[in-house]
Parts: sequence; structure tokens; C-alpha cells
Amino acid sequence: MFTGLWARRVALECRPATLAKLPAQGWSRFLHKATSKSALAGTAAPSFLGEHSLFELPPPRRSFDPRFFSANAAQAQAVAGELPVLSPPAVGGWLLASAGLVFAVIVVGGITRLTESGLSITEWKPITGVLPPLSRAQWEEEFEKYKATPEFKLLKHSITLEEFKGIFFWEWSHRVLGRIIGIGFVVPLAYFALRKRLTASLPKHLTAMAFLIGAQGALGWYMVKSGLEDSLMETPGAVPRVSQYRLAAHLGTAFVLYAGMFGTGLSAIMDWRYANKGWWGGYKDSNVKWQEILANPHVRRFARGTKVLTALVFLTALSGAFVAGLDAGLLYNEFPLMGGRLAPPADELFDPAYAKSPDRSDIWWRNIFENPTTVQFDHRCLAIGTYAATALMYAATFNPALRAVLPPLTKRMAKSAFAMANVQVLLGISTLLYLVPIPLAAAHQAGSVMLLTTMIHLLVSLRRPGAAARAWRQALQNAKKTT
Repeated sequence: MFTGLWARRVALECRPATLAKLPAQGWSRFLHKATSKSALAGTAAPSFLGEHSLFELPPPRRSFDPRFFSANAAQAQAVAGELPVLSPPAVGGWLLASAGLVFAVIVVGGITRLTESGLSITEWKPITGVLPPLSRAQWEEEFEKYKATPEFKLLKHSITLEEFKGIFFWEWSHRVLGRIIGIGFVVPLAYFALRKRLTASLPKHLTAMAFLIGAQGALGWYMVKSGLEDSLMETPGAVPRVSQYRLAAHLGTAFVLYAGMFGTGLSAIMDWRYANKGWWGGYKDSNVKWQEILANPHVRRFARGTKVLTALVFLTALSGAFVAGLDAGLLYNEFPLMGGRLAPPADELFDPAYAKSPDRSDIWWRNIFENPTTVQFDHRCLAIGTYAATALMYAATFNPALRAVLPPLTKRMAKSAFAMANVQVLLGISTLLYLVPIPLAAAHQAGSVMLLTTMIHLLVSLRRPGAAARAWRQALQNAKKTT
């Protein structure tokens, strides 16, 4: 009898010490596992002083990584169960930096076109082309290649070597920036993928972006090649310049790449903040009811409208590529009228001279994409429509029913979008009135990217947290309840 009581007392005294030796995240599963095995065997649950109980512990399973939750390390270590990978802030920072490089290459590309520098490099050398000419002989060699182009023969036959170096610099800078973007994206992507730092949905999306970067380089050369064709010398009235279709494709791809990088990077950072602190939509309250906000009919209607407006911003920017490709900004340098009237004459907007089909069935679409007058008119209409839609979106945020439920970040981004739309309209009108000066025209192209940026930020502010962020947040909340 005394022996049994002594053994029971020893067991009770040793139990806390034994629990202390178990991993914080594994002791409950161990108890459950031990109990389950005993039940299956038809025996009582083993005591902690059983013959093998201390030596048959299940291997600890990693759940939270305290590096992501430094402020809640104690709770994080207490969370049980496997959780999906949640990208750290470094991933979001890398994507935003990549988006910044794409923004820079868009601006430099615009300056390259405005300075008529795009046809100064007549070859595409992805590796050796990184180095510019370093000696007088190398410069002379590049200059001789340029002298064989239609642009030199028809427009710039009196250019000097020093002037050639100036236009060469912009095209070379544009190409080198493209290479820097490729290396700066692919190398970190490989690192984060190998270290398993990417949320489950990211590898597929980021790999597509990497391929898009490579395709963008090939598309850029395809565009330049269109302005080097000798057939331009045989076409009456032809102007040596790149195809406006290829230019629009090149710029449109850059916009898609920028939007993907910026939106994905911003989402990754916001997911981490939500998982770590519960912040969402500008709210710093960890108990924010984002599900109820996003389910609100007013918010859902507003979110649909912002998606349509974002597409309109993209379309307006893309139409600007056709204006640039055809030098349409040098026509009708007045606003809001065109030749003293709101719209040019119909026979000028749809000039039969642009039709190539014998039955003139292509007169509509060819004028829309190839007639400089029509291209400028379309861009004006799209710009005015975009501005009006942005103003209506901002005005909608003052509706009491909507304003009461919109997240603070969404309201700030709606205001920013309207402010940027005003700046962009002023830049566009100034560029037109002053006959497309390079600083204003470059700022106008940069403004289109900034307007798109505000709209993407607005869309992300109404995005629900990712599945991984929700899982981590729920696990952290459960851990806090149990401590």
C-alpha cells in the first residue's frame, strides 16, 4: 500500500518536469496520440513514467516561424499544427523594387522615343551589348552601321559623331535597364523559391512575370526592327519610325509587368501585416470585421466600379502609345477644340486614303489605329472619360452609406487617384499646347504610370487577405487564447 502511494506521488511530481521537456507545440499532440494508441489497444492511457513513454516522443513539427512574429514569439511557439508558407516582407520589398525599375525603364523608354534615339543601335546583342563603345574606333563602327539605316538617310544625314553619341546613350540606357530588371528579378526569385519563402500561389505568377521580362526584350527588338527595314526607302512619304502597333504592344506589356509586380508586392506586405498584427485596409484594429465590410453591397458595387476604372486607365495609357508612334501630338495643338470645333470633320476622322482593302471594309479600324487625327481624337475622348470616371468615383466616397463602411486606405487612395488624374490632365494639355516638349511629354507618360499605381493600390485595399495570411492569423489568435 505504502509502495503504491509513493509511486503515485513520484508520478505526480515528475509530470510537470516531463511536460516542461516536451516541445511547446507538440505536447498536446503527444497526449492525444498516446491516448489514442491506448484506446485502440484497449488499455488505459500510459503514465509519463511508462517504460518507453519518455523515449517515443513524436518529432516536433514546425509551425510558426518566430522571425515573422518577433513581437509574439511566445504565442507563436505555442501554436500547433502545420501552416502554409507566408511570404516575409522581404518578398514584397523585392517586388516593389522591381516595379520601381520597370517604372524607370518606361520613363527612359519614353525619353528614348522623344529624342528619336530608338533606332541608333542597329543590332540586338543581349550579352555583349551591355558594354557601350569604349574607343574611337568602336564609336566609328557603330556610327557607320547607323548611317546605313533609313532614318539617317532620310532624316539625320547631317548628324555628327558627337550627336550620335547622345542618341546612342538613351537607347543603350533603356536596354541596359531592361537587363538589370531581368537579373534583379530572376536571381531573387530563385533564392526565395529555393528557401521556400513564397506563398503557394506566388511561384506560378512570378515565373510568368520572369518569362514576360524575357519576352519584353524580344518584343523590344521586334519593335526596333520595324524602323530599320529598307522598304521604308521605297514607300512615298514614309517616315522612318517604329510600328505604332509594336510600340503599343511593347509599352502595354511593360504596363502589365509593372501592375503585376506592384500589386503582388503590395499584397504580400499587406498579408504579412494582417497575419502579424491584424491590420487590414488601413485599420490598425486587430478585430476589424473585414468579411462584413467586403460583403456590404455598397462596397461590392464600389469595388466593381474601380476595376472597370482601372481597365479604362490602362486603355487610355495604351492609346497614348499610338499617339506617340504616329507623332499625333503634333496635330491640333489646342484644347478642348480641334480646328475650332469639338471634333474634326468626319471625312478627316475616317479618311478613305487609309483603307487598303479594295472594298474599303477596313476603313474604320485602320483610321482608328493609323490616322493621326483619329488617334489623337480617340486619346482625348478616353482621357476625358477617364477623368470624369475618376471624379465620379471620388465623389461616391462622400455618400454617407458608402463612406461609413469604406476602409480608410480605400478612401485615401480614391482621393490620391483623383488628385493624380488632375495632374495627368494638366500634363497632357500642356504637352499638347507646347508642341510636345520632351520634359512635359516624359512627365505625362510617367503620370500615366502613377495614375495606374494609385488605382492598383485602391484595388489592393479592397482585397481580402490571402489564404495563408488568414491561416496564420487564426493560428496566432488561437495561441493567444490558450496562453
